[in-house]
Amino acid sequence: MSLVASVLEARGIATVMLSVMPEISSRLTAPRTLVVPFGLGTPVGPPRDAATHRRVIAAALALTAETSVPVSCVWDGSA
Repeated sequence: MSLVASVLEARGIATVMLSVMPEISSRLTAPRTLVVPFGLGTPVGPPRDAATHRRVIAAALALTAETSVPVSCVWDGSA
């Protein structure tokens, strides 16, 4: 995924990778990474938890404003 993100970034499209495995994603060179505390298959939160999904997506979208890349943030539960 970090290779795809880098290609998109080179074309002017901001990207954010959601990571549930920071020990692995820290070795990748994705332009922006949001580390989330959820399991595999649920990167935006538990199924049917729309409020959490919205907060994770809002945090990811906010990260697209970061122009000094690569950058990695840990989601703290807020938007």
